[in-house]
Amino acid sequence: MPKNMGTKKPLAVTLLGVAAAAAPQVGVAQAAPVALAPAKMARIGSVSERYQSYNVEMLEVTGGRFWKPYKDIATLPSNTGGQTGPTTGDTPAGMSADLYQYRPPIDLSNKRLRRLAAALGPAYVRISGTWANTTYFADTDAPPKDPPPGYGGVLTRQQWLGAIAFSNAVDAPIVTSMPDGDGARGSDGVWKPDQARIWLDFTKAHGGKIAAAEYFNEPTLASMGGAPKDYDAAAYGRDHKIFEAFIRKEVPGIKILAPGSVGESTADWGVAHGGYGDMKVLTAADLAAHTRDAHAFSYHHYGAASRRCAAMGHQTSAEQALSEDWLGRTDQTLAYYRSVRDKYMPGKPFWNTETAEAACGGNPWAGTFLDTFRYLDQLGRLARQEVEVVMHNTLVASDYGLLNDQSFEPKPSYWAALLWRQLMGTTVLDAGVPIAQGQHVYAHCLRGVPGGVALLVINNDKARARTISVPTTSLRYTLSAPELQGSRVALNDELLALGPNDGLPQLGGTPTPAGELSFEPASITFLALAHADNPICR
Repeated sequence: MPKNMGTKKPLAVTLLGVAAAAAPQVGVAQAAPVALAPAKMARIGSVSERYQSYNVEMLEVTGGRFWKPYKDIATLPSNTGGQTGPTTGDTPAGMSADLYQYRPPIDLSNKRLRRLAAALGPAYVRISGTWANTTYFADTDAPPKDPPPGYGGVLTRQQWLGAIAFSNAVDAPIVTSMPDGDGARGSDGVWKPDQARIWLDFTKAHGGKIAAAEYFNEPTLASMGGAPKDYDAAAYGRDHKIFEAFIRKEVPGIKILAPGSVGESTADWGVAHGGYGDMKVLTAADLAAHTRDAHAFSYHHYGAASRRCAAMGHQTSAEQALSEDWLGRTDQTLAYYRSVRDKYMPGKPFWNTETAEAACGGNPWAGTFLDTFRYLDQLGRLARQEVEVVMHNTLVASDYGLLNDQSFEPKPSYWAALLWRQLMGTTVLDAGVPIAQGQHVYAHCLRGVPGGVALLVINNDKARARTISVPTTSLRYTLSAPELQGSRVALNDELLALGPNDGLPQLGGTPTPAGELSFEPASITFLALAHADNPICR
């Protein structure tokens, strides 16, 4: 890998200023590098201290059948094409059992896992997912061998105590959802809070901290998630009213998030676009009409379905992973849900409670450096648009996890997450640079440094370098990789790896003088400007 990445290669294309053309220009003399003014960057928003958070699937806690590794799938697509009715008790309705493989319960006491999760704190851990909709909490010394009728899985006392202990150890209060399948309903089909009450009372009695909850996970395709067949928005509204009254009366400290929709966008690539087989979409608008009093508007974002779910359509490719179309899908999803929020839940902040490279466990490249661009660009975009919390799916499980699900070794996006946590504060600034190919620049107050500014500069162009002019000294943190679709990542040319006893390396920056800085193709750089002297950041 080249040394001195900021200066080695000649400038091919300049990074244009706000007044210049939106797209990069080649050979245009008047196109000068943009001159950033970090001292004058205006505040445009703020995010939660726990903005960067993550999911641990309920199925990971209980053990069960989750997405099968690609190497073990004989044929793609092997999906059923959307025929309703579960294939097995722990397979979502309409999905082929061939796409899933049993995994034992995750060891949430693992020292490496806890050390790496704690380094991302403070955060939230969302323990939910599709399988949470039909999970039965067994508040008995000896849990049942099989789930009761109407449920697909069993959560034991010891498993949930392990989740509580993990949450407390890594400074990540729990965000969750309620069981909503047939087992949680009366003979009239109406949701009953009995199971939720037992589970939440147990959590409180044993020191658990549940910060927020959705009624159930992804009601967009409700029957896929375990709701009764032909469940509609009116039934959702009836049940959400019961859920909301229960939470406000019996556990008033829990924030209510709603509606938790997924797969809708301003374009037809949305993974729920058109429904799935004979499952019809319950639109966010129809659901949010019943959730006006929730504390925040929650939604999920996936820019595509992974190869596992090829029968669903809505695919993408590794070749598109750095494109403006792909990265811009984050904005298109939020724009869709913003129109719904503004009509039915005006003024409520957004929580993105689940997002990753692609639905159905992620594509084969989701765990490589290639997806780190999406991961960080998404954090940068959403912080500027009233999104208080972003929960990556997942911390561990499947291709899109931040950690390897066998060894808990960090994947490239984990190292990026660690740098975000170290440098990017909660006050969001206007960097003054329009987004275009090769020029994604995001600015926050520098964490822990009064007056300081942190910049995230993403060059998503695989062929050309970019430059910006910075008026003060900085510490530079550049992430790059020998292979875009590789598992190794370097910080300032040094490969990152855990040390003895799983020690995290010191993520130090390279002192960099003021002036024009070059950013290599397909690279990600943080700049810490401790002497920016921005009055908003004091």
